[in-house]
Amino acid sequence: MLSERTVALGVTGGIAAYKAAEIVTRLRKLGIKVFVVMTAHAREFVAPLTFESLSGNPVVVDMFASPARWEVEHIALAKKADLFVVAPATANVLAKMANGIADDMLTSTILATRAPVLVAPAMNTGMWDNAATQANVEVLRERGVRFVGPEQGRLANGDSGLGRMSEPEEVARAATALLCGKRDLVGKNVLVTAGPTREMLDPVRYLTNKSSGRMGYAIAERAVARGANVTLVSGPVSIAPPPLVEVVRIDTTMRLFQVIMQRFAKADALIMAAAPSDYRAAEPSASKIKKREGKPLTLELQENPDVAASIGARRKPEQALVVFAAETDNVIENGREKLIRKNADLLVANDVTAEGAGFDVETNVVTFLTRDSAEAFPIMSKHDVADLLLDRVVRLLS
Repeated sequence: MLSERTVALGVTGGIAAYKAAEIVTRLRKLGIKVFVVMTAHAREFVAPLTFESLSGNPVVVDMFASPARWEVEHIALAKKADLFVVAPATANVLAKMANGIADDMLTSTILATRAPVLVAPAMNTGMWDNAATQANVEVLRERGVRFVGPEQGRLANGDSGLGRMSEPEEVARAATALLCGKRDLVGKNVLVTAGPTREMLDPVRYLTNKSSGRMGYAIAERAVARGANVTLVSGPVSIAPPPLVEVVRIDTTMRLFQVIMQRFAKADALIMAAAPSDYRAAEPSASKIKKREGKPLTLELQENPDVAASIGARRKPEQALVVFAAETDNVIENGREKLIRKNADLLVANDVTAEGAGFDVETNVVTFLTRDSAEAFPIMSKHDVADLLLDRVVRLLS
């Protein structure tokens, strides 16, 4: 239960420090205990009294202040925390974390904790893009530190770019995802595809389909909540990616194929919920195709590579492969044929003509197919489908 959980929230010296107050409020409304640790620079932006009032707990600000009770304060808090959140996380604190520097209460507590760590970076675009910062971020990711943001937007100096701290709602959502639910995918690398692809016919037109990406995004969100390191390879969609997920944007099926081939070797599981185009224009027009005064237009299409089948032929025995099949007739027969042809462990089949199933809706009606079984489910949310699917993935990886 969330009421039994404790979050240590580190607040560092950036203009986004005021947003941390709302993070505390959102976590407290869920019943989560929050203890705030502030750097000296953070106190220049927000008074400790603000966080004491919102959290109902003393704010830790000084390495050498007399503790309220006899205990080594940073060690006690490091042990108490179920999750350590740093928001905002400046370039300075990311550098300290990456290099094991513990020169104040915040960095000392982070270094001592065994709890998962979530950071919400906030800084100028130039600082975020700097090679030193990116190297520190990579080091922290490799050690298991989770990131939410940064986002594109208007920055404190008036510039607009990447570096804005994620909104408190997103940070709180990412924190609660790490605090609750099953943790049976910790340490596993899960690769998820989502959304449609676009195949250009000319500079203004393309072939695509009605996929919204919701199913793949739900899978990515639930996999993160269960502890996985998730990479989401997404076609063009209009929904925001889940917190803590690495997103790789693609447009065409060929680009999807390239990304998956590059990244699959490090994946424990690949879940292919995307709806890639089977065909592309043999020769896309360099200029806009004009009307032909009533004459029919003939388009020559060529087949795209079958991404799932290519992976199925190359994967190692210990790697799990899950594929989706959107069908309009003979769902079970067509689905099982695809399962075998693609050498997948599990196929999620659905009749996209059924009410509440398929593209661009919040629900789905699916059947899980293996080589010797078919398990049909009633209509449910795509997040519930994701949970059921990940239960099967856990079994496959065990």
